Amino acid sequence: MAYNESEVFPTQVKILIAGGFGVGKTTFVGAASEIEPLSTEELITAASVGVDSLSGVENKSATTVALDFGRITIDQHGIVLYLFGTPGQERFWFMWDELSAGALGAIVMADTRRLQASFEAIDFFENRGIQFLVAVNEFDGAFRYEPEEVRAALELNARVPIVLCDARDKQSATSALRSLIKHLLTAVPSPSV
Repeated sequence: MAYNESEVFPTQVKILIAGGFGVGKTTFVGAASEIEPLSTEELITAASVGVDSLSGVENKSATTVALDFGRITIDQHGIVLYLFGTPGQERFWFMWDELSAGALGAIVMADTRRLQASFEAIDFFENRGIQFLVAVNEFDGAFRYEPEEVRAALELNARVPIVLCDARDKQSATSALRSLIKHLLTAVPSPSV
């Protein structure tokens, strides 16, 4: 028996944008959002010295302390995505449990210069059974790797999609979100007949 996508996929969807410190979550939400995004970024101060490592992101001057929020409508499907960007610093990870409540899926942002910053987010979603994909944020000057090389480095299951993106670019961010929606649709079991 055929089924209609709208029967198994809600029209309003909560999506998390997660990953380590400085991987591009705030930038991604800002680029993808059709509304002015809410951001809880604060300046990095001397108080974070010795607490937060700026290794690999030495020029970073602000950080998310609670969440980022944006919204985008995927017109052809009539789906509204509510985007919640998680904080990346370890001291704010307690927020992830609250933010993940009701989330249908997630995008884990990855920076190939610091792939180890992605492990915690991947483990978080795998342990909670939340479907996700990995979006490799192609930073300027970073070496480019093929998705299968990233899969091997992150020890990802073959069913987890990997996409390349530029978190600054609306079209690229939207494309990653469309890939996540397609992944979620294939992960939804068919209704029993």
